[in-house]
Amino acid sequence: MPRVSPVAAIAATIVLACTATALRAQDPAQGVRLTLEYRAGARPGVLVLPVGGPQGDSVRTMLERDLDFGNRVSIVALAGADAASLAPVAGRPLNWALLGRLGAAGVVQAASTPAGLQVTVYDVGRQSVLDSQTFPLTPAPLSRDWRHAVHGISDEIEGWLTGTRGIARTRIAFVRGTALFVVDSDGAMETGIPVVSPPLSPAWHPSGTALAYNTYGVGSRVMVHDFATGRARTVSSTAGGVNQTPVFSPDGRDIVYAYTGEDGNAELYRVGASGGSARRITTGRGSLNLSPSFSPDGRRMVFTSSRAGQPEVYIMDADGTNTELLTSFVFGEQSYQSNSDWSPDGRLVAYQAQIAGRFQIKTIAIRDRGTRVLTSEGQNEDPSWAPDGRHLVFTSTRSGARQLWIVDVESGRMRQLTRSPGARAPAWSRR
Repeated sequence: MPRVSPVAAIAATIVLACTATALRAQDPAQGVRLTLEYRAGARPGVLVLPVGGPQGDSVRTMLERDLDFGNRVSIVALAGADAASLAPVAGRPLNWALLGRLGAAGVVQAASTPAGLQVTVYDVGRQSVLDSQTFPLTPAPLSRDWRHAVHGISDEIEGWLTGTRGIARTRIAFVRGTALFVVDSDGAMETGIPVVSPPLSPAWHPSGTALAYNTYGVGSRVMVHDFATGRARTVSSTAGGVNQTPVFSPDGRDIVYAYTGEDGNAELYRVGASGGSARRITTGRGSLNLSPSFSPDGRRMVFTSSRAGQPEVYIMDADGTNTELLTSFVFGEQSYQSNSDWSPDGRLVAYQAQIAGRFQIKTIAIRDRGTRVLTSEGQNEDPSWAPDGRHLVFTSTRSGARQLWIVDVESGRMRQLTRSPGARAPAWSRR
């Protein structure tokens, strides 16, 4: 019997509920994708076999880590030699019974070929191939593009296993000091982005090809950095006042941002992503209105406003009409609720709320206004949704210094993303 790590021993307790008869009644040719069957609330165990070919160890490590970070499956951890003994070879199929006892509902087999990475995923319960495909890889191993391609393979595998595509091939922009950075979703490949002035509030174009941000100080500007050209252009600039918290519309055509005039009032404005005349869309009457975030369909947005006397999160139509309070005043405390972000699936809005003198990350449901508190340690601010609507990145001092952390809103599992102190204002890219 192969030596099993503690992780595999735990995974072996998962009860697999394989309803093969019902699934065979579904015809894949009619558009029904078969995925692993498992008990609601459990994470099916997945074994990633050693990867053959150049950089095989790196590929296996990345696949395991990406699937683990997705929080939809549980990695069955076996040492390389033990896992290799379970790999299928000519004339010897997979040992389905042993894999089941080890807690593996799925098995991932991959090998480098001249055409790229050949990946086959097996369904242990049905004792069959779930899916198989060859993915191209760049000829520069361990480069940013190479890693980006492997992350994309992880996302496809997660889709085969669970029916939901992964988010490994995404990036997170953030500010540290007076510089702008982009980092992969696993915390690797941190890269500086050239800026013309100290930046704040980065926001991704829906295509992932550009970043909007604002420079700070009097006469600040809203800028857009184009990754293809490496250049930045000015979208909005004023001789006085402050431009801040830009965000792209879901179709990428417009940018909504806050402009604070010399009178100290801040209103939201909408301008074309290439610049031009801006149109005011809020009328706060002496209040601060900032930090906009669109609904996925672009028809509504949430934003922070102090019009009721303290910062709260409001919701309105995208043209500025039909404004209403989304959050509610917390009696007995200094109510301060701000920096909202609308989830990509449209169900939730994440925001920061002052609780017992510290900011914590909360969510509020659009349908019934039910709220959840997701954090409790340290100061936690600036939540930004991953494209799966399940993970949030935010700034936290829980480790003693400002760092970026990620939380799975379903399980509450936390992981630290950055390692150098001072990271803040994160923004998660779309797929």
